[in-house]
Amino acid sequence: MIEPGTDYEEELEAFVIWMKDAGYTPYTQKSYLADVHEFLDRLGGKPLESVKKLHVVSYLTSVRERGVSDATRNRKHASVNCLFRALIEMELLTANPAAGIKKSKTEKNREPVYLDENELQHFLNAVGGKYQSRNLAVFLLMSYMGLRVGEVHTLNLGDYNTERRSLRVFGKGRKWRNVPVPEDIAPYLQQAIDERLTPWRSKEEAMFISQKGRRLSIRGIQGIAADTFGRFQQDVPAGQRRPYSSHKLRHSFATMLLRKGADLRTVQELLGHSSIQTTTVYTHITNREKEEAMAKLQIAMPNNKAAAAKKVT
Repeated sequence: MIEPGTDYEEELEAFVIWMKDAGYTPYTQKSYLADVHEFLDRLGGKPLESVKKLHVVSYLTSVRERGVSDATRNRKHASVNCLFRALIEMELLTANPAAGIKKSKTEKNREPVYLDENELQHFLNAVGGKYQSRNLAVFLLMSYMGLRVGEVHTLNLGDYNTERRSLRVFGKGRKWRNVPVPEDIAPYLQQAIDERLTPWRSKEEAMFISQKGRRLSIRGIQGIAADTFGRFQQDVPAGQRRPYSSHKLRHSFATMLLRKGADLRTVQELLGHSSIQTTTVYTHITNREKEEAMAKLQIAMPNNKAAAAKKVT
């Protein structure tokens, strides 16, 4: 929300208009706007045309000192950068002081948290409740088709081609991609559509409807996932439970594909990554796989005489 009469009211309104026109999701708009409000509060009323790179770096440094993750710091930088880009395009400013500032280095070698196929089956068995068919379809789309939470949220009934068994997905960067629906998944998706809750608006096209009759929200999906992961790990001691979330189902999908020999480029297309470098994070391997690989080596050890002769020379 933008309160009338506040500092930077015109700039904030222009930023919101720009984000909407650029096709940013409501979730992204809300996150970016919150970051920008925080940045502007730190400026204390300084005119935006007077803001220098020093002010942006100072803000990002204060964010880091609060102990936020590198990923969160980078998102806040992206938010501020978008603000100035928007104002330049809207002809309210002529320079972007947030441009050219380096991103924080994130942990590139950190293995994503994921479920293996056996764990995934147990997780899906934990899906229950009054809206089981809807929730199961949501999780199947994420774990066996690699959809993001936001992509599930934006799905419409018309995006599913039943004859071709294909789903049209609106992903990051306002890019569409077609994802094949596995034969085993199709009946569950169709059941969820057949049992779709009656929407509050008659013209609502959302594929998944909440109990309030509106499009199932991102937070709603995340909450359902949290409850299901809770049941999935209810027998695991609290100290040993893993930090699962809805996005980990997408990690599981990518990991399964690569372990079954899928080409990295194909996985990139299915996931909707703009860069293959993003996809390489899923090429992690376990200690067991490392041991199995090493066990395949046929090592020709030198005999004692040859080794001794080598030492003498």
